[in-house]
Amino acid sequence: MKRWAGAAVLLAAVVMAGCGGGDRPAANADAPRFDPRFLMDNDIWREQRQAELLAPDGWTSLVGLHWLELKAHYIGSGSTSGIRLAMGPPRLGMVVRDGGRYWFTPEPGVAVQVDGQAMKGRIPFHADDEADPTVIAFDDGKGALSLIHRGQRHALRVKHADAPARIHFGHLDYWPADLSWRITARFVPHDAGKTMPVVDITGLTTEQANAGAIEFERDGRTWRLEALGEPGRSLFVIFADRTSGRGSYAAGRYIDLDAPDSRSQVVIDFNRAYNPPCAFTPFATCPLPPPENRLDLPVEAGEKAYVKPEQGDAA
Repeated sequence: MKRWAGAAVLLAAVVMAGCGGGDRPAANADAPRFDPRFLMDNDIWREQRQAELLAPDGWTSLVGLHWLELKAHYIGSGSTSGIRLAMGPPRLGMVVRDGGRYWFTPEPGVAVQVDGQAMKGRIPFHADDEADPTVIAFDDGKGALSLIHRGQRHALRVKHADAPARIHFGHLDYWPADLSWRITARFVPHDAGKTMPVVDITGLTTEQANAGAIEFERDGRTWRLEALGEPGRSLFVIFADRTSGRGSYAAGRYIDLDAPDSRSQVVIDFNRAYNPPCAFTPFATCPLPPPENRLDLPVEAGEKAYVKPEQGDAA
């Protein structure tokens, strides 16, 4: 209720304020210059964004990323474990690659669960690119162990509700919400099956589905961003701009978009540009902006650089 209450308070304040000196230009000439609904929706989105980050299994709960180099690994927080976890029981279990698949065997006496069911013997360990990825819960559900597949490699991803990044979270900072940055853009489709190479923060390059490009007008110019995703589905944009490293996160930001409409139009709302997980944890494998998506334009909208508690309050 607190999240919705905050948005309701904002809406009431906006309505009481009327259309005074805080007005900003709208994205379209026929759009209202002052839109209480836009501000309320933006406030709700921000609160949901923080709630997802701080969920017990959100990105701030990451405590480990361990690449699997051998056929078998003993894992746990104890000093005798081949893969030493930052949190959890001293001996959690063993991960084995056998017959082209991975398997997990829990340590005797250690309670682990999958889909709420206790596991005592060897189980198949499905990666995040399979139909039904396996998530192994430990520490009374506070911890979660999963398998990720990146390129030719696999790694263990470890989350824990008591992760320092979650417990000692700083705060999210934003540029003021500005309706002029909510832009109706043109979607320019590519040929079916087109992909583009995307490099992640580990240096791995993967080919991602590239349904088309987004073209929009700003400051008297036409700008273009390549969009990732399959034709007819929601899209994903990774971009950098003139604020990257100078107010916003240095490695770029993300925007989620709805699928284009029947007129090949799509709304790109830079107020909802957000930081990748790597802004909050060193244990994520974030894709970076492709060269085509580096804008010579200061996008002073959306999420600013993350402020850690020890860094003080200035963004």
